[in-house]
Amino acid sequence: MHRALVDPVLADLEHKMVFVSGPRQVGKTTLAFAVLGRFPEADRVYLNWDRADHRKLIRDLAWSRAAPVAVLDEVHKYARWKTLLKGFHDTQGHRQRLLVTGSARLDLYRRGGDSLVGRYAGLRLHPLSLGELARQGQPPSTPVLLDPSAWVGQPPALSPSDEQALRTLGGFPEPYLGGSERRARRWRLARREQILREDLRDLSMVREISLVEQLADLLVARVASPLSINSLREDLEVDHKTVSRWIEILERLFVVFRVHPYAAARGRILRKAAKLYFWDWSEVPDAGARFENLVASHLLKYVHWLHDVEGHRVDLRYVRDREKREVDFLLVRDGKPWVLIEAKLGEQAATPSLAYFRAKLKVPFAFQVTGSGQALKDVIPAARLLSGLP
Repeated sequence: MHRALVDPVLADLEHKMVFVSGPRQVGKTTLAFAVLGRFPEADRVYLNWDRADHRKLIRDLAWSRAAPVAVLDEVHKYARWKTLLKGFHDTQGHRQRLLVTGSARLDLYRRGGDSLVGRYAGLRLHPLSLGELARQGQPPSTPVLLDPSAWVGQPPALSPSDEQALRTLGGFPEPYLGGSERRARRWRLARREQILREDLRDLSMVREISLVEQLADLLVARVASPLSINSLREDLEVDHKTVSRWIEILERLFVVFRVHPYAAARGRILRKAAKLYFWDWSEVPDAGARFENLVASHLLKYVHWLHDVEGHRVDLRYVRDREKREVDFLLVRDGKPWVLIEAKLGEQAATPSLAYFRAKLKVPFAFQVTGSGQALKDVIPAARLLSGLP
């Protein structure tokens, strides 16, 4: 299916190299072929580092003297890929458009390597979402993205069965489009095996693979709750630093992401433990936690779209105080609290914490979303709110 990120990639290719990163099997290669499809066949080339016959061509820069549009897939597996791309940009970048796709390592070096600064545009590809499916892959409306009051006016264009399928099967294209829970379970097992047995080893040189697998299982049970590293350390019988490092590796591999508390300077708001969610929310067995994970994933995709495509600084946080009042999500724009969102699968009334923190932090917008599909006083269906987002 068409992906919303195709048009932003094409726009950025006019000026710079484009790096597209994202989870394994999220659709990066499919996106790359969709981009290449916008150019005449004679003007494009696709090379994948995983193919032995392509590796020499990549190392020798043969592609840079051929077609004016090139895609390098999985090139981050080449130890000298940054030097390769820097040399390309400095000698051929003025005449050739280059799209580079990859998963964990590409994102890691995208953030950490300074030798490519100013030479590329970085975009992150997320799983399918309510908005992307509702628009059939067309980009979202920028005015709607920047006006939270307009979000609730978006009709939930997907049927209840489609929404339920997304919640159950997850947003990765293969299991969602396959439409079968049995096939989705098999796909998840194979993907986890590939990530933990191959990507984990290649990225980090971690040898305790079985313990990292056990950590992933423990994290599934802790989704949507403040994360205690000490508790995990005791369960795994390793030190605090080791658990922290393994979680950071799982983040780099696009297995999990963390939402940190809002660091307010007001009163008794807590600033320590982050909450953790999975990129594939279908891994979460508890229905309530899975629903909150789905909302978190949609909001993270929204934040990344605003940053990568529109150039706006918006952060995703949550808020909690010492009296254990909590709101699941807080969008912070340019350093100021902007939108509060509480996610409750079947709640029939708005939680008092939403009104409390809205007043305390002077937040302009606040919503409570439900997975029940019924609009009630001060509570709206999640599909209605999220359909206008990327």
